[in-house]
Amino acid sequence: MATNDSAVTLPTVQSEPWTMLAHKKPQKGWIAYNPRTMRPPPLAEGTKSVKLLSWNVNGLRALLKLEGFSVLQLAQRENFDVLCLQETKLQEKDVKSIKQCLLDGYENSFWTCSTSKLGYSGTAIISRIKPLSVTYGLGISDHDSEGRLVTAEFDSFFLLSCYVPNSGDGLRRLSYRIREWDPSLSSYVKELEKKKPVILTGDLNCAHQEIDIYNPAGNRRSAGFTDEERQSFGANFLSKGFVDTFRAQHPGVVGYTYWGYRHGGRKTNRGWRLDYFLVSQSLADKFHDSYILPDVTGSDHSPIGLILKL
Repeated sequence: MATNDSAVTLPTVQSEPWTMLAHKKPQKGWIAYNPRTMRPPPLAEGTKSVKLLSWNVNGLRALLKLEGFSVLQLAQRENFDVLCLQETKLQEKDVKSIKQCLLDGYENSFWTCSTSKLGYSGTAIISRIKPLSVTYGLGISDHDSEGRLVTAEFDSFFLLSCYVPNSGDGLRRLSYRIREWDPSLSSYVKELEKKKPVILTGDLNCAHQEIDIYNPAGNRRSAGFTDEERQSFGANFLSKGFVDTFRAQHPGVVGYTYWGYRHGGRKTNRGWRLDYFLVSQSLADKFHDSYILPDVTGSDHSPIGLILKL
């Protein structure tokens, strides 16, 4: 791990707009997320832990070609054990060449691509640690043609890299999302949980509460913030015992993980929190830090991280 942060240069937003509270309807006591001041000190030397990173890259090939972006530098700076990706937009034929340029030490990689619509969706898990087993999809053909889920089983937990379907323009997929996808994913994770705890991460395409979106009133019928999606998120995951780690650690903190390109939202911190680490209740007291890396650019989402004591 690079100990001197100044030695590692990633393309970053020059100022730190995410440290300014940006919300159209802020409640008393809300403050902006500032990773420089809100991240706990590192775990004591010798504490057994695992560091997970998740990122919706919005096209992996485009990210890797981006001038100034270096996966190596990100890995050096963050020293993650496992990286979960969403929206890789890869086709099966691209995976082999991408695998060949993986970083040393991260030889275990598992990819699923959309077969129904090429160059769309796609998820992956890239790991230093060799998983015990890997599964692709939910095992339901109606849900599995878009490459939205990879599950890796490790010694003490299952890790799911997930890209939840967006309800889309005109909410044309809203019904599919809340009536079919969410309940199926919920059943799948509850089944896994019978064997060992589950960590569900990725772009879950839902800003769950008003604190999770810059403009709640203006987005009540926008995909990702409809009442139906928020209720479904609560009913299928949080009410079933899953803990939203970032919100558990930072109850009154406004921290976004997605800023639309269209309105230059990143510069003014007008964003949404769509990316999560949800964990089984039994892991709720084992996570040391659930954080956002808003300074890492290259996608319209920022990476998020979880440090878990084992």
